[in-house]
Amino acid sequence: MSAPTQARIRPAVPAALALRRRGRADAVIAPIITLIVLVSLWQIAAWASPLREDLFPGPAAVAAKLPELLADGSLLSAVGTSLFRALSGFAIAVLIATPAALLLAHLPLLRKGLGPLVSAMQVLPSIAWVPAAIILFGLSDATIYTVLLLGAIPSIINGLLSGIDMIPAQYSALSRVLGAGKRQHILSVQLPAALPGYVAGLRQGWAFAWRSLMAAELIAVGGSLALGVGSLLQRGRDLADLPLVMLVILVILLVGVLIELLCFAPLERKLLRDRGMTRTGENHA
Repeated sequence: MSAPTQARIRPAVPAALALRRRGRADAVIAPIITLIVLVSLWQIAAWASPLREDLFPGPAAVAAKLPELLADGSLLSAVGTSLFRALSGFAIAVLIATPAALLLAHLPLLRKGLGPLVSAMQVLPSIAWVPAAIILFGLSDATIYTVLLLGAIPSIINGLLSGIDMIPAQYSALSRVLGAGKRQHILSVQLPAALPGYVAGLRQGWAFAWRSLMAAELIAVGGSLALGVGSLLQRGRDLADLPLVMLVILVILLVGVLIELLCFAPLERKLLRDRGMTRTGENHA
């Protein structure tokens, strides 16, 4: 390569790195600015509202509840309990849904029979499972995990099936020509090729798991169940404490946003970058 050509290429590398750093900074700054604007509008609306503060609390009234919950340890304990349930339940859902999806993908007749049922379970509101789970298992962790699993598993199965369906037929033909066995084909060809759809299913499965958990904790209260975030939300309702209810809702949203920003968003960016693609609006590195 000639010296002039090398000189033209060298500046492009720092420029690409600068664009990538700017993109990462924007990804952090934009949500912060949006949050500040929304909180400001909320506070202005609370000041302008003719309702009493206990009926329409502003951010300041909601924030005043935080020291009280931190002092007695109920908030941290509830968040820890709910996160443990959500993460452990989601891990179990992945371990069940992944082989189930592969089984459906390789047994067309079974998929024709069970595929519509899986899709129907995905659209069924998870809160509908709570009464049946309470009758079967009582007020115990088994009830919570049953609702969580039934909420998460269908989305993960459909995500992986969608990813497998989008794999070009040539991949299977090439795999056979190269002498790969079925197991090797699944592990080395099929799963890596289906990763974008699988990750989309995992992301949606996590969302359903978190929502299902909140629904279960909100209704299944007492017995041998430890206090979770949903239970704390129910406590606020029982006490007619709207600032407490609003604070817990914000905590639920915050956990969801943090899981998205720390886990799924970086994973999606890596997948797209490894495949030479970017999301709409992002600069190519």
